[in-house]
Amino acid sequence: MTSQSGRGARRAAGPASSRSGGRAANRRSGARARRSGLRTRRFAIGTVAVLALAGANGPWLYRFTTERYHHYTINTQSYKEANGHWDFLDIPAEFRVNAVHAALLRTGKVLLVAGSGNNEKNFDAKSFRSILWDPKTDVFKDIHTPKDLFCAGHTQLPGGNLLIAGGTKRYEKLGGDVTKAGGLMIVRNENPRKPITLPAGTRFTGKESGKTFISQDPLLVEKATKVFDKKTGEYQRNEAGVGRIYVEAEKSGRKHETGTEDNYRISGLSTEDTRNVYGIAQKLALDKKDFQGINDAYEFDPVAEKYIPVDPMDKARWYPTLTTLEDGKVIAVSGLDDIGQIDVGKAEIYDPKKKSWKDSGIVRKFATYPALFLLNDGKLFYSGSNSGYGLQSEGRTPGIWDVKTNDFQEIPGLIDADQMETSATVRLPPAQDEKFMVIGGGGVGESDKSTPKSRLVDLQQKNPKFTEGASLDKGTRYPSASLLPDDSLLVAGGAGDYRGRGGSDVLEARLYDAKSDTYKQVADPAVGRNYHSGSVLLPDGRVMIFGSDPLYSDKINTRPGTFEQRIEIYTPPYLYRDGRPELTAGPKSIKRGGTGMFTTQHASSITSAKLMRPSAVTHVTDTDQRSIALDLEKSADGITVTVPKNRALVPSGWYMLFVTDEKGTPSEGTWVEVP
Repeated sequence: MTSQSGRGARRAAGPASSRSGGRAANRRSGARARRSGLRTRRFAIGTVAVLALAGANGPWLYRFTTERYHHYTINTQSYKEANGHWDFLDIPAEFRVNAVHAALLRTGKVLLVAGSGNNEKNFDAKSFRSILWDPKTDVFKDIHTPKDLFCAGHTQLPGGNLLIAGGTKRYEKLGGDVTKAGGLMIVRNENPRKPITLPAGTRFTGKESGKTFISQDPLLVEKATKVFDKKTGEYQRNEAGVGRIYVEAEKSGRKHETGTEDNYRISGLSTEDTRNVYGIAQKLALDKKDFQGINDAYEFDPVAEKYIPVDPMDKARWYPTLTTLEDGKVIAVSGLDDIGQIDVGKAEIYDPKKKSWKDSGIVRKFATYPALFLLNDGKLFYSGSNSGYGLQSEGRTPGIWDVKTNDFQEIPGLIDADQMETSATVRLPPAQDEKFMVIGGGGVGESDKSTPKSRLVDLQQKNPKFTEGASLDKGTRYPSASLLPDDSLLVAGGAGDYRGRGGSDVLEARLYDAKSDTYKQVADPAVGRNYHSGSVLLPDGRVMIFGSDPLYSDKINTRPGTFEQRIEIYTPPYLYRDGRPELTAGPKSIKRGGTGMFTTQHASSITSAKLMRPSAVTHVTDTDQRSIALDLEKSADGITVTVPKNRALVPSGWYMLFVTDEKGTPSEGTWVEVP
């Protein structure tokens, strides 16, 4: 697939102030509003009259007029000022994809990654998609995508590139769709003198069953290791080298299944290798086959606008989490491996300077897509939020993880602990306070359980524990949560049941105030969002929400669902106020502990400043998101901000600098690098 520039698309409608940031635009907008006031009042009077008639003319007319009145209401200026407004992004047909991942880049553009987009036909055709969208110009661009990055992990790197690793090697097959028996083959090499390489297509024949299975990929099995007695130094034994490979029966049908463990002869080996190399497999059957992961890794360069291959991971991972560490390196954990089994817990570390991975030397099991956040002391916080493939009873307990020692301090008090799958976790502002909020969630797997609960935890307490926070009004899996530059939190979408079954999408949005621990309902989105959805704060202060992958399209679960390709843009209430502060000039880079002076005509009205790390979100999991309060000094013609010294609080990278005025109205984000 070749890269090509797309044609411009109409910008999602929004207030003049959010597009230009100038007072003149607001005056023009106000004039238009006054000129249209009489027309609006006439429309309202007419609508009320029609509503009165509707009571006598049947429910269809009532529904029509009610919808018309609702449309009128949500488009009034007063409603927008109080509740904000949703608009559809106008996406040309050739750029509509099944977006599963999204990341805001330091250029201000948004990378939407579909890969195969949970569409096996795309996977079989090797049709992998990524789209780049520029919110300023509404121009879209097709990005060549080298591998299926569907269900990969990603994080922002210190230099401004986006690291993305893992993805899909094979789609799952449900029990009824599996035609060839298959499963895991363990290959042992007891020869201490040399490793053995088995090509794809190697045949394994059971010594007891006589049934033959064929490998799908090549496999390298390391040589055996000589084991010596540490006290005497005498040789004890050889410890076999071990490899793992997925195999399938040579032919279709149940008669080619095996029911018990068996040893397997391997075809194509020399006489010596035949004595030393053999396979062992448990039951090989027509059972459900899980997704399989890949170990490919790329950096997306936002300036060159292309994927750059880097050293692959040691482990294949599907549904992994990538989290940036204090030193700028990245830890990768969890995921399904290249034969569809949950990772045994071997975390690995990516060094962006060397473009390579290495084994961390520690083992810690997590459920897939675990929500892992870097804390102020360099440790990691696992909130318990996850997306659920794999482990049913391990890797689900929240706590503080010291990656250097592998110590794990469990955190008690979690409400609805059995409903943490598909919940969202957010680090509340300011990031200095280390307060986290876990929102909604549901039961393990395809459970119909969901919870409206929010759980709060203050990690600066001596013995932190979860407490109950404000609740949503209904159980919500897959809630999207985006920090806003006025320190509020937008929580939108989600579903009451697994993948929106039973028409359970939650068509609501709320703004959460951390100081009062309260939710305020605001304008409702038009589109339901469940599995494979997420949201991203844009530099102009709006929020993009994307994706959704329902199982069914009707309330009685009879019609298959379709992937939601429409994108909505939420314009918060603060962008419908009269004007906003504006930074006109300043440094592009500020060191930790350093200061930066920015010119502005609104210095007297500015009351706060913050750095906001750009999002990289998938499956409502965003471990990059944080809002860091800055010390602020004002002068006649500008402001001076000071960046905290703590590297773990302010990881190296690019941030959006927002300032807010006494009304809480934010400026547009100014890109600043913290080296």
